[in-house]
Amino acid sequence: MALTDTQIKNAQPKEKPYKLSDGRGLYIEIQPSGSKYWRLKYRFSAKEKRLAIGVYPRVTLKAARKACSSAKDLLDQGIDPTQAKKDKKIELATAHSNNFEAIALEWHKQQSAKWSVSYTTKVLRAIERDLFPYIGTLPLDQISPPQLLAVFKRIENRGATETAHRVKQITGQVYRYAVATGRAQRDITPDLKGALATHQTKHFPAITEPEKVGKLLCLIDGYEGTSTVRAAMQLAPLVFVRPKELRHAEWAEIDFEIAEWRIPAEKMKMGVDHIVPLSRQAIEILEEQRLLTGHWGGFVFPSVRGPKRPMSDNAILSAFRTMGISKEEMTGHGFRAMARTLLDEVLGERVELVEHQLAHAVKDSLGRAYNRTTHLPQRKLMMQRWADYLDQLRAQQTRNNIITHIFRNNLGAV
Repeated sequence: MALTDTQIKNAQPKEKPYKLSDGRGLYIEIQPSGSKYWRLKYRFSAKEKRLAIGVYPRVTLKAARKACSSAKDLLDQGIDPTQAKKDKKIELATAHSNNFEAIALEWHKQQSAKWSVSYTTKVLRAIERDLFPYIGTLPLDQISPPQLLAVFKRIENRGATETAHRVKQITGQVYRYAVATGRAQRDITPDLKGALATHQTKHFPAITEPEKVGKLLCLIDGYEGTSTVRAAMQLAPLVFVRPKELRHAEWAEIDFEIAEWRIPAEKMKMGVDHIVPLSRQAIEILEEQRLLTGHWGGFVFPSVRGPKRPMSDNAILSAFRTMGISKEEMTGHGFRAMARTLLDEVLGERVELVEHQLAHAVKDSLGRAYNRTTHLPQRKLMMQRWADYLDQLRAQQTRNNIITHIFRNNLGAV
């Protein structure tokens, strides 16, 4: 006799498990704990077997009967329902391991060994925000170019054109990884060439004219804010590292005996150790700063809030504003463009030495990346010539007596 939902609800547990039959081999088993399990008894290859269908009430009577009918259909086709269920689980597990999110996370984990911590976090945040919600559950070979374009357009439409291009680039890397590991046929991102708005690269504002550089150096020397911020600004043009690398400099990384600052890979954008040769002028600045913060043994340029935190990323920008230098004229990142331009165009230094000192990816004629010590003696000489040249620009402005304490609109104003 067929069961009713009321019978199942009212079935009480006993000391031992017992069954209530619904017919066609379908029954519900009531456990002493009170749990109620749907089962289907059937024969396959002359053997009696049991198929687990689910737990009541999550699996209702109607759903259990539907599952029973589906299992009977498989039996009619000569297929074992239990084996079919196992195969389905394997298929789902395989599909999950081959969806975009799983492969992207696998790729990200592999690549993170080469990246800095900050860049690793930046990439993960981008794919979690802009890709996973829309294509994360899909196998790569089931994603079409129009679907992918819709994802990128969503980013572009919020005014983040640069981010859209960057996410497209990341997506292409995930696809190529999937192709290499046999989980995708091809990278479809090239199909979208020209489909996104062209990103106009915005360069960081920088002062690159020698006369204006001299004025800037004199203004920095006369800065009346905190001595730590002034020291950071004085050191910045001499080492031309990225602002974050400067702010996070630690005394343990500075070797005064060999005049080198060795920045560990985890602090670098490219995830590779970097050596900054220190000129005589840079050492003098650091020696003076060591009297102020060296006893703490932590950051060279600590925050005003305490020695356990680095200087604020807004400290140098605020100092520029105090001196009357607008954000359209100069930023902390601008010291890099300043050095790149003048070392090449004025001092005639070898471009590969400059690029290597900027911690850019530099390769030899065979396409091999240089390591951190490549051309180190030559780079040390270059860094000293650069420091001496900056002294000349500063001295020239002092001699001409055209130093002004406030830039009105640009560095050319007197």
